[in-house]
Amino acid sequence: MQRIAIVGLGYVGLPLALQFARSGVEVLGLDVDLEKVEALNHGQSYIQHIKSAAIAEQTGSGRFQASADFARIREVSAVIICVPTPLNKNREPDISFIVQTGQAIAPHVQRGMLIVLESTTYPGTTDEDLRAVLEAGSGLQGGVDFHLAFSPEREDPGNPKSNVAEIPKVVGGFTPACLEKACALYGEAIKTIVPVSSCRAAEATKLLENTFRSVNIALVNELKIVYGAMGIDVWEVINAAKTKPFGFMPFYPGPGLGGHCIPIDPFYLTWKAREYGVNTRFIELAGEVNTSMPRFVIDRAAEALNSRCRSINSAKVLLMGLAYKPNVDDKRESPTFVLMDLLKQRGAEVSYYDPYIPVITPMREHAAWTGRKSVPWNQETVGAFDLVIISTDHACVNYQELAAWATLIVDSRNAMATVATRPGQVWKA
Repeated sequence: MQRIAIVGLGYVGLPLALQFARSGVEVLGLDVDLEKVEALNHGQSYIQHIKSAAIAEQTGSGRFQASADFARIREVSAVIICVPTPLNKNREPDISFIVQTGQAIAPHVQRGMLIVLESTTYPGTTDEDLRAVLEAGSGLQGGVDFHLAFSPEREDPGNPKSNVAEIPKVVGGFTPACLEKACALYGEAIKTIVPVSSCRAAEATKLLENTFRSVNIALVNELKIVYGAMGIDVWEVINAAKTKPFGFMPFYPGPGLGGHCIPIDPFYLTWKAREYGVNTRFIELAGEVNTSMPRFVIDRAAEALNSRCRSINSAKVLLMGLAYKPNVDDKRESPTFVLMDLLKQRGAEVSYYDPYIPVITPMREHAAWTGRKSVPWNQETVGAFDLVIISTDHACVNYQELAAWATLIVDSRNAMATVATRPGQVWKA
């Protein structure tokens, strides 16, 4: 039985580890978070859409175990790295987690071992930055003594139709032999493998996928403002346009971008492009539009409150939904945090409700909200707010109850479209 290690047991690494284990591969999950390691070894999940039973099944079978001991890399034939790649405070790529992981595993790399990076990053990270760290720490040569590859993650948290085994896996190797080795590994657990010519081509593939989404979301966000000024409902227009069976793909507006990919990945590409003297004006403009959307929502909130002779200053405001997308507990890069910050800056008393996130745990950003708890869902609580802003449209929320309880609603997700409301109660943003 083949034995592999997966470094980083979050929203990407954990589902991948479980899929390999289900496929008969023995998986060692490595993470620096001791609480995660302990929870997993007791069959407990810390991610809402991954059930504890799925983890317990694989730990019980002996095909999956978690550890914080990176020296155990010596026990495996392949290592897959799934660590965060955020932006720094200057909106520049931060690959420190990749570098630190490379430094941690390098002393334990054995001849013939395969190292695969899955973290989204700019072209050149795998064959330049990661390879240099691995070679320096191991004394071995990439592509000669050990194999090196990149395979972008393609996770869609909260989508019940998303199955790791069914999502085609793009793989690029540092050498043809590296590619062959990596394709064989992923072929153990995933049905369709898509080989490309290099690590850089695979890295660029992931950036294209998410830049495509960023640009198209920016388009509908801008059209939301344009059509709104004309008295046209952009949601109605999108629903009509998507009936065209060719040449159109629907994207939907919102209060800003969230998640670990779309708000970040295009900036990895624009940063790297500058190294080659290339300006990415189209991508940067999309970023400007998307990052401006929280302020648009707050401006609409101010208009709505003004219609009731109230100002944002001293108003009690409830944010509905803290997760970055519906039906998950993933709050990474959620625009709701930006909305909360903007409201607080303007003097509002801010609370949130999210059934998937009962308390805000520490994050790299927005530390001021750590420990804040979701308010209860009842008429007395919701009815006490001057304004409710719907920032994430979880399916489990009873929006008819919201309409009955709330005095004023700003809806950035079209969640109230089919709900009976009072005249002037709902403002679209």
